Amino acid sequence: MQRSIFDSAVPPHLQANFRTLDKSRSDSVERSLRSHYFSKQAETYLSTERGAIDLEDHLFGRLNTARTRIIPWLDEVRSLQNLSILEIGCGTGCCTVALAEQGARVTALDMDQPSLMVAAERCSAYGVEATFVHANAAAVAELFPGHHFDWIIFDASLEHMTIPERLSAMRATWAMLADGDLWTVIETPNRLWYFDSHTSLLPFHMWLPDELAYEYSRFSPRENYRELYRQRSAESELHFLRRGRSVSFHEFDLAMKPASALKVRSSLNTEKHDGGFLRFLKRRSSAEQNYLSLLRGLAPELHEAFLQSGLYLIIEKD
Repeated sequence: MQRSIFDSAVPPHLQANFRTLDKSRSDSVERSLRSHYFSKQAETYLSTERGAIDLEDHLFGRLNTARTRIIPWLDEVRSLQNLSILEIGCGTGCCTVALAEQGARVTALDMDQPSLMVAAERCSAYGVEATFVHANAAAVAELFPGHHFDWIIFDASLEHMTIPERLSAMRATWAMLADGDLWTVIETPNRLWYFDSHTSLLPFHMWLPDELAYEYSRFSPRENYRELYRQRSAESELHFLRRGRSVSFHEFDLAMKPASALKVRSSLNTEKHDGGFLRFLKRRSSAEQNYLSLLRGLAPELHEAFLQSGLYLIIEKD
């Protein structure tokens, strides 16, 4: 059943644009998810409690998160109406719908063709339009020569690229923006943080060199992670990197300009953010608070957004 899409914290002018699905259209999205996104997993997985939760999350949960957390945050900085947006890492299209229903003109890119098929079906079901591109983000300069976007968003995607790919994509997209345009990263684990809650569920795992992290993955409490990387091969090594490695201010220094000089307009998960993203999270433990204080002392020149466990940044080019 579709979750409630209304949240008292979401401004009414955004809620007014939310679209709902009747059962037939909801069923069409579910069929697409089963046929494409979940096609490589045994059907029995979706019959398990874990699989049912996963399917529900892809049906409505992620869209609800985009509507209630991400869109209000973006809208605080700039209205999405009539903006041209390049969304990199659109996945199955949840954030694509959330952006498009607010009047944005979205070009959505992903390297996973099955996910794009679901994204297209989702947009059709919700009655919104988007342009879909099947490509690696490292190729954006060749894909969009001379093209201008008002806003470029990396949606939980930088961590799934190899370092050469992410540097190429960051350099190219930054060069595509004019002064005053916006560049954003959403939900990307920070290499500086001591615990990897994104992929391995291990302390210090993101600090390890890739080769050592690959070997150490066997100690992960995640069964569907630790068992995958017992036999090393070129294919498994690439799969390991794409499963999710972290990002830090160092990539920004290399691809854009020194992070300390970037104009950070907003960060979703800092205590200073108006709207309080922390209301969605459990209260920080004393260890987390102490560690954040340590990072602040070690890198006082950096915006606090670069020190959080996850990177949620809106940067204005100047």
